[in-house]
Amino acid sequence: MTSTWKPHEKHGGLTDKDKRELPESVFAFPDKRKEPMTDAGHVRNAIARFDQVQGVTDKERDQAFQNILAAAAHYDVEVAETNWRQLGKLPHTPNPAH
Repeated sequence: MTSTWKPHEKHGGLTDKDKRELPESVFAFPDKRKEPMTDAGHVRNAIARFDQVQGVTDKERDQAFQNILAAAAHYDVEVAETNWRQLGKLPHTPNPAH
């Protein structure tokens, strides 16, 4: 599966209005518009909260993980996990992002 994520720089906190104005391509879960990734901090947040996202299918999680990997590469965020099923599991990987 290929990533649908595309860079869209917006640093700092995002208001609800900001999130509504973002293109779908900046979200880890674009169809649900969940977990925007507009800077390194938001990518780390998407990784940390991945297992908390509700109302999505495994196929959507596959897509979201590819989007996270693309955003992480763009913003130089280390991702130690190789599969989304590793996110949120204990013991955690050595990844400092979560």
